This record gives sequence, C-alpha cells and structure tokens, in this order.
Amino acid sequence: MDIKVHKIDLPEDLNVGNRIAVDCEFMGLNFQRDKLCLVQISSGNSDAHIVQLDRGEYKAPVLKRILSDKSIEKIFHFARADLAFIKKYLLVDVNNIEDTKLQSKLARSYTDKHGLKDLIKEFIGVDISKQYQSSDFGGELSQAQIKYCANDVLYLHKINDALTKILKRENSIRSTRSQRGWHPKNWRRTGMIRAQTRSAARRRCSRAPRRGSPPPRWPPSSP
Repeated sequence: MDIKVHKIDLPEDLNVGNRIAVDCEFMGLNFQRDKLCLVQISSGNSDAHIVQLDRGEYKAPVLKRILSDKSIEKIFHFARADLAFIKKYLLVDVNNIEDTKLQSKLARSYTDKHGLKDLIKEFIGVDISKQYQSSDFGGELSQAQIKYCANDVLYLHKINDALTKILKRENSIRSTRSQRGWHPKNWRRTGMIRAQTRSAARRRCSRAPRRGSPPPRWPPSSP
C-alpha cells in the first residue's frame, strides 16, 4: 500500500491511467458554506494520492485536468456530494462516472446496506473503520485520518468490478455510468423535485374522502 499526501496539487508527471477512484473530504455537507479540503484518487494499484487543497485559491491545475478529462473513468461512492463540491470549488465538470452506491442498490437488492464499509467487507473481506468520517480535515492530518482517506479509494476498483459482474449476470442494467457533467444545481433540483412530489402527495391525501364519510353526490347539486 502506497499512500502519498500532496500539498495544493498532484505532481505534473503523475500517470493515473484511464480509470481512477475519487473521493473528497469537506468541513461539512453544505457546499455553499463548508470548504472542500481534500481530494483522494487511486489508480487501483494499491496506491492512494491525497491532495490537501489551497482553500484560499483552489489552484490545482493537474488535479483539475484529470477530473475534467472525459477519457478517464472516475469511480465514486455516492458521487452526488463530491461532485457538487468539486463544481463549486474547483470549477470543473466531471464526466464518465461510475457510482458504486447506485450500482449496489441495483445489484444488491437482497440488502438495504449500501455503505462503503459494507461493500468493502462483503467484496474485499476487510472491516475498515469509519471513526474519522466526521473529523477536522482542514488542518494537519493525523496518520489515522490519512489511512481513513486512503481506504475510501483503495477498494473502489474491485468493488466496481464485482458489482458490474452481478449487474451483467442478472441482466439488470449494463452500467450506472453517467456521461453528463454534474452541477450543484442538479443536486438542488433533485431535492426540489422530491419536495414537490411530497407536497403533491399531501394535497391528494387532503382531497381524499375521510373514512366513514358519505359518498359524493352525483350529479352535484347546483350552488
């Protein structure tokens, strides 16, 4: 296992190949308020590169070039939050995406446990710790935090392969890959659609006749 921590950006000569795992760490989950702190990537060869971003300017040209390269496949787990923060702070659109959480929900319908910890335990046989999931990633990183960050990307290639194999075997869906770039507006729009759906359901329920009430008259009486 080779874990490297880089300040501000990735090395110019780093060759990541054409398929990488990606994860991010933030100070909180509100991308309008909380800062993007770290971006982790792995090529799937027991390597992990952790970038501590300059949160004043977010100048990371090598990292931005890799993330925006459409020829490189990016594997995330629960990509929605990561992509929103990347768009907000790094100002790049990420394409050619696989999301192992979406894959898991389609492939592993025999369970409701689709967290990364559960997937790693089932497919890799490793029980990782999520103790540092909620911790301060804005300062100097401890060795425990570095290990936690690396674990979030080290196993995604194998998990993606295992889930893809199940999906093909069950003829459920060929891929959960998205060629469309993600934007924070898409995240907000999803929440708005869900809110509108819930509101419409409440309106329908309020118009429904209560149990025990007489059936409506037909034709209705004139006013």
